[in-house]
Amino acid sequence: MKCDRCNQEIKPGEEREHLGQTLCEDCCIDALSPMKTCDPWAVHSAKTYEKHAGKNRTLTPLQSQILKLLEERGAMEPKQLLAEIGQNLQLKDLEREFATLRHMEKARGEKQGDKVFWRLW
Repeated sequence: MKCDRCNQEIKPGEEREHLGQTLCEDCCIDALSPMKTCDPWAVHSAKTYEKHAGKNRTLTPLQSQILKLLEERGAMEPKQLLAEIGQNLQLKDLEREFATLRHMEKARGEKQGDKVFWRLW
């Protein structure tokens, strides 16, 4: 059996049904928990956490790398940033990490013409 979204093979018993589709676990999680880049509650939560965490706040290694690359090279398109990171990473995973940085108001997206660029806040 194959996932209706990503076409990966699904082991028997591990398939998930969602809105008439047969999905693998990863696609089911994505379907049930879609990424939201513009989420006022997430921004409020992130800012509140930073305020109370003080010096104990940390970024993931990937989030730190994203910020470092944007600081060094300036605004970048998501696919260009993905290529620069050079890990075995999918664009959707990078977008999820970037959404977190947006909620923390450390980075933002900006549309220029028909292209989207990510930059530091």
